[in-house]
Amino acid sequence: MAAVPSGTVPVLVLKEGTGRTTGRDAQRNNIMAAKIIAETVKTSLGPRGMDKMLVSSLGDVTITNDGATILKELDVQHPAAKMLVEVAKTQDNEVGDGTTTAAVLAGELLAKAENLLDQNVHPTVIIDGYKKAADKAQEVINNIAIPVNIKDDKLLVNVALTSMSSKGITSAKEHFAKLAVEAVKQVTEEIDGKLKADIDLIKVIKKHGKSLEETELVKGMVIDKEVASSQMPKLVENAKIALLNTKLEIEKTEFDAKINIESPEQMKQFLDEEERMLKEMVEQVSKTGANVLFCEKGIDDLALHFLAKKNILAVKSVSSSDIEKLARATGGKIITSLKDLTPDTLGEAKVVEEVKIGDSKLVYVRECKNPKAVTIVIRGGSEHVVDEAERSLHDALCVVRNSIEDGKIVAGGGAPEAEVARQLRKYAPQVGGREQLAIEAFADAIEAIPMTLAENAGLDPIDIMVELRAEHERNASPYYGIDVYSGKIRNMLELNVVEPLRVKQQVIKSATEAANMILKIDDLIAAKGMEKETKGSKKPEEPPSEF
Repeated sequence: MAAVPSGTVPVLVLKEGTGRTTGRDAQRNNIMAAKIIAETVKTSLGPRGMDKMLVSSLGDVTITNDGATILKELDVQHPAAKMLVEVAKTQDNEVGDGTTTAAVLAGELLAKAENLLDQNVHPTVIIDGYKKAADKAQEVINNIAIPVNIKDDKLLVNVALTSMSSKGITSAKEHFAKLAVEAVKQVTEEIDGKLKADIDLIKVIKKHGKSLEETELVKGMVIDKEVASSQMPKLVENAKIALLNTKLEIEKTEFDAKINIESPEQMKQFLDEEERMLKEMVEQVSKTGANVLFCEKGIDDLALHFLAKKNILAVKSVSSSDIEKLARATGGKIITSLKDLTPDTLGEAKVVEEVKIGDSKLVYVRECKNPKAVTIVIRGGSEHVVDEAERSLHDALCVVRNSIEDGKIVAGGGAPEAEVARQLRKYAPQVGGREQLAIEAFADAIEAIPMTLAENAGLDPIDIMVELRAEHERNASPYYGIDVYSGKIRNMLELNVVEPLRVKQQVIKSATEAANMILKIDDLIAAKGMEKETKGSKKPEEPPSEF
């Protein structure tokens, strides 16, 4: 890149071929890229949203309307567009739901900001206005939140149902919602007076075959392994479970050693000694009363033979995360040395059995006393159905966890957004100045959520928005939203359409931060692409590739 004052030699500041866009052009480019990303996921918002079919370069097909999955699968190149993909990822990692809403809101905030930039409102003023509007929006949402109790199963099921109503498993959503609530409640613990639910303790296994309705919650663990030997029992009742993180094999020495064997008798003695040591190991397991053994490491074939003789069901090479979950589920302790194995380190379960599903075999550890780790086995007609069911279940588990941990929920159907917009319009004149314009723009942008819900349901968005605003002004009730099935404005609490408070809060936080960051950029310097230089050098007359 060259600066050329008259009558002087050009001074190269940046490497030749570097792309640079500055000022309004840079802002316009970035805003356009972000708006395109928002438009991509917009049609998948809400219960009447459409699905996307994504085909990877390898030909793998994904059918989904989960915002995070769509954006993850897209190979986005533009740096500003990548920031919106990051927003969806953050939303998914933090609260597990509301990914599409976050991307749509960020895109809408930038679209409204573009209008203000055209009116010569400085980006810094817009950013300050957006920050004030976001703080006010958080306050409004907090005020209209409704308390929820862990014992209120009906309300928690409704939260899960609302999350899954826009997903592709609507036929079995009631069944999935009940499983989600039951699973999260099972792993919830009280820590320092606060409820905590770690959904990583809910293992999800996908097996296609049967139907979605036959998805089951196992109060215990399902291990994707088979019983280590065909001579072992395939079903053990009233199981006493030993969890080992050590090999049931003869340890090799750390240093090189030679054993000189000079006669067949010595060879036999050597083999007999190995057998005796393995037998002793199995004896140590057996005398504790254990009749099931899960081992993280390997088990010698001879040891398997002795375990089978003792009628002990053993599973080897279990992953460390599964062993940890087994300890949480059965109440057992993970033992790293056989010497420490005692009857009180054993876990308990009513039944341990090997089950054949399709071509694979699984080991089910069922009906543990008070398991703090559980498993959901998802069934479905095809692989795509099972994959989408897993994504829907993840969202449902997250929203139930959020509701239990925070103890607060809000109405759905665009009701909180409409209320936030109403209150922001009242708040804007109090701030005054040019920031007032930014706060009003924020109010317009957040109304894009109920408007998109209406559009995706085939309703007239203008009529619906006029009616929704009027309802909020008239009733001063913050719970009126769009019933996408009847096309009317109704009280969302009466329709049991509810969402966790945390999801709405995170949507506003991440969308505002992303929009503000993109607005602050006024110079885009892109390094020259290297991919065209791999095969020989370019011809001198060829222009540098554009950004």
